[in-house]
Amino acid sequence: MRSLTEEEWRRLRLAGQIAGGVTGAAAGLTALSAGVLLRQAAEARKIIPMAEAPPPRGDGLYGPKFPGRPLSMVILGDSSAAGYGVHRPRETPGALLANGVSRRLRRPVRLHRLAVVGSMSSGLPYQVDAALEYEPEVAVILVGGNDVTHVSARAAAVRHLGDSVRRLRAVGCKVVVGTCPDIGAIQPIKPPLRWLARKWSRQLAAAQTVAVVEAGGRTVSIGDLLGPAFEADPVRFFGSDRFHPSVEGYARAAAVMMPTLMAMLGEDDRAPASGPDGVRSLDQAAHEAVRTAGTEVSAVQVDGNEHGPAGRWAQLRRHPWFGEPRLWFGHRAATTAPAEESVPSVSGRSAPSAVGWTPEDHQAAVD
Repeated sequence: MRSLTEEEWRRLRLAGQIAGGVTGAAAGLTALSAGVLLRQAAEARKIIPMAEAPPPRGDGLYGPKFPGRPLSMVILGDSSAAGYGVHRPRETPGALLANGVSRRLRRPVRLHRLAVVGSMSSGLPYQVDAALEYEPEVAVILVGGNDVTHVSARAAAVRHLGDSVRRLRAVGCKVVVGTCPDIGAIQPIKPPLRWLARKWSRQLAAAQTVAVVEAGGRTVSIGDLLGPAFEADPVRFFGSDRFHPSVEGYARAAAVMMPTLMAMLGEDDRAPASGPDGVRSLDQAAHEAVRTAGTEVSAVQVDGNEHGPAGRWAQLRRHPWFGEPRLWFGHRAATTAPAEESVPSVSGRSAPSAVGWTPEDHQAAVD
């Protein structure tokens, strides 16, 4: 076996500490297990078939038939933001979101996709530099997966994200961030790397949530959004590399992010959670959100105060998508409020709802 570099040993010592916590073992990793993890990590990075054509850009004007000045929207991040694996511009996450926003606001949206396949959080500052040239009014960021697969320093990755959100907010741009997906939910990644990847993913997602909310943005947890769906129907929800989402998978992610995106744009017809439901300290909210995909975290005031004994207050909200009944952290909303749930029409199709994105929207986008 070849000798390991100092950097590889540093990463493996960290992996050993996590593995010890997961398995209860007191000892660190052996040289044999170290080799297994290194080999698995290398194989995981090769899952992406770089010979495949880059994703279509999807830039352009959406909803040109609507009146008014176009809303400037940018999408930043990695391959999940770029839409790696799809073949038509309208199938990319940016196009799905821009089309949805345009239809909800009845206003044209001009999309600029600045996300880069393979990018880590360290690449965000350069993407923000380019984004600011377009005077963005709303930004969507999806990043974190490559930071996990490359075992990049979590503190640095979070700092880059927080600074990027802060720069966008400084020019009045509203920002929603889809936090790091659960890489451990990807089936081609095998144990023990899968166990470590899951823990790293959740730790990064929680740290991202704190940094983004502190910087003035909102987050939506991606988590294992596609994990259960992949197990049930991998051909439908994942692309040919079994790593990136398929067209259906990207539509699922867009559906989860749409309510938060619309809320940030002032189209929030959701009823607030009553009483203390959903209100936590930011740190507690961040760790709770990573366990449930589709959970929004945003800053909130309690009795007029932004901070409490445990730090900044935060609001947790989980939204329905694709006809899922609305739940407020275990509390079903009153069925007497028609705006709170998707009501089937006479034809059996879902009527327009507070979700901001329906199966019919997706079908219209991809047909």
